[in-house]
Amino acid sequence: MDTNRTVDSPATVGLRGRCPRCGEGHLFKGYLSFRPACEVCGLDYRFIDSADGPAFFVMSIVGIVVVALAMWVEFAYEPPMWVHAALWVPLSVGLSLILVRPLKGMMAALQYSNKAQEGRFR
Repeated sequence: MDTNRTVDSPATVGLRGRCPRCGEGHLFKGYLSFRPACEVCGLDYRFIDSADGPAFFVMSIVGIVVVALAMWVEFAYEPPMWVHAALWVPLSVGLSLILVRPLKGMMAALQYSNKAQEGRFR
């Protein structure tokens, strides 16, 4: 077995929050903080720089879902404005918290598998 490649795809490994090299070690030490290194294979996680990528995808996904549902509820039931606030604010926060960790892990795993580096001018 090649120790540089995991059996699963980088997206799957990242969504599970596992090491992008071995697929077994944990990627996170808290909810969103990366561990210093993999406890199984020793891969140093200092190369990971997901920046705002996961936040962009979370905002896009949550925004599309919440706006579509809010429009459907508005046109179908015409509820008062407080109902919209009571429904969509908690849904937006909840979906964001659910999605940000797996998407951050997926971005880190894809960064590793594609050997992404900081852009440089020549």
